[in-house]
Amino acid sequence: MIDYSNKICEACSVDAPKATQSEIEDFLKNHNEWYLATDVEFPQLRREFKFNDFSTAQKFTNIISDLAEEEGHHPDIIFGWGYAKINITTHAIEGLSENDFILAAKIDNITNA
Repeated sequence: MIDYSNKICEACSVDAPKATQSEIEDFLKNHNEWYLATDVEFPQLRREFKFNDFSTAQKFTNIISDLAEEEGHHPDIIFGWGYAKINITTHAIEGLSENDFILAAKIDNITNA
């Protein structure tokens, strides 16, 4: 198992390598709260979070936003009363890259702390 949480996102470019199906499957096997979104035009990692109120969801998304800014890799975040959904992909390659695994693993570290 690769420990993506100890890696740092690298700047994206259109020639960045896409993750292989095997790499995606390995990541999902070891980070089972994430799944591959199928309702989008290209592959994205998705995870959904539940909260007891709006304020907690908002605080959570602010923490994730700060992490994303530090990493230079920005997910789509949707939140409202009692929930947050995070979609991660590498737009430059219209698919998944190692950066997506890194950010997702770091989000796991925050939520599992």
